Amino acid sequence: MRIVIGAVVLAMWILPGSAVAAPYLWLNGATPQRTIETAFSPPPGFVRAPAQPGSFAAWLRGLPLKPDGAPVTLYDGRLKFDQQHHVAVIDIDTGRENLQQCADAVMRLRAEYLLAAGRPREIAFNYTNGKRQAFGGGSYADFKRYMRRIFSFAGTYSLEREMKRVGLADIAVGDVFIQGGFPGHAVMVVDLAVNDRGEKRFLLMQSYMPAQDMHVLENPRGGASAWYAPPGGAELVTPEWIFRTTDLRRF
Repeated sequence: MRIVIGAVVLAMWILPGSAVAAPYLWLNGATPQRTIETAFSPPPGFVRAPAQPGSFAAWLRGLPLKPDGAPVTLYDGRLKFDQQHHVAVIDIDTGRENLQQCADAVMRLRAEYLLAAGRPREIAFNYTNGKRQAFGGGSYADFKRYMRRIFSFAGTYSLEREMKRVGLADIAVGDVFIQGGFPGHAVMVVDLAVNDRGEKRFLLMQSYMPAQDMHVLENPRGGASAWYAPPGGAELVTPEWIFRTTDLRRF
């Protein structure tokens, strides 16, 4: 099935007996060779949480990855100074300006999914001043120009306030740990595994300052595993930021 939005043709594919699955438009039709799902096996005793085909959760765990060992690169082509905190780099463009930082990466992924799923009218974010700015439709180039405006005038402060609070026990793929501020920070849950006792483990993605490749984070307290366990205390420790467990939000 093909859906046309402005000058963009969105090639969609349908899985037997399932909902429509959304592609990754920035790949221009290329098939991902390595994804979050194929690169990261669940921890021993865990299995991936069910995700409806075509859902945001399924789309996130299918995100394409650069080859194993790829470095995190900044928007200007330089290597990020510290290369110790990521376990994979997502194969998506960062742009040539210092714009696509932490909250911007979260908004980019949410908007890319909605566009590819044929739901462009749902793409809207608040500016820092509270004004709601919706995507007016058009080509993929129009979409990228819209996202550049969002990156320029929105951030953690506005995004935290437009998302709804979620309890840690209900964590799901697509949820975001976010502290709104100047600066603040945001990381997104891009995969989730559960065991037969209902315990959960999750993977986190971030961009950071300056604008840089989106990447899957290491778990500084996970030993050899990148999977995070919901913390028993009040803090979630990530390599470059410490969140409160009450910082979890959902679109």
